[in-house]
Amino acid sequence: MIDFSAKFTGNIESGLEKFVADVQGNIIRNGAQAAAQVFYDEAKARCPVSEHAHFFYGTHQKYFFPSGTLKNALYQVYSKDRSGNGVQTYHVSWNHRKAPYGFMVEFGTSNAPAHPFIRPTYEAVKSAAGDAANQRMAEKLKTS
Repeated sequence: MIDFSAKFTGNIESGLEKFVADVQGNIIRNGAQAAAQVFYDEAKARCPVSEHAHFFYGTHQKYFFPSGTLKNALYQVYSKDRSGNGVQTYHVSWNHRKAPYGFMVEFGTSNAPAHPFIRPTYEAVKSAAGDAANQRMAEKLKTS
């Protein structure tokens, strides 16, 4: 539960509009980023890293990848396209250009077993991510 008090001077209607806009934008976005950070950190910790460099075979050529490429390709980014109207979205995944084989690691192939790390990350930290979001938003509400 968040305790909140506010003092408005001047035009209360414009003060409330500003407050609502701040909550829908900045405060919720900060909460979403805090949750994304929890997912990102856990995904980094769970991401499998091969002991040796390896090749990825494409349609017409093979590509060389140093050990740790997939882990280094993980990212979190704010999604402008999927945010707005009180919803703020961050994506946590791997960069498909840097590690095009990430999908095969997560889901496996007919020749290689899956080594999922994104899906188990969600299950492992969804509660902690929600707590981090709530804590960050409460902090931001206190300072706005």
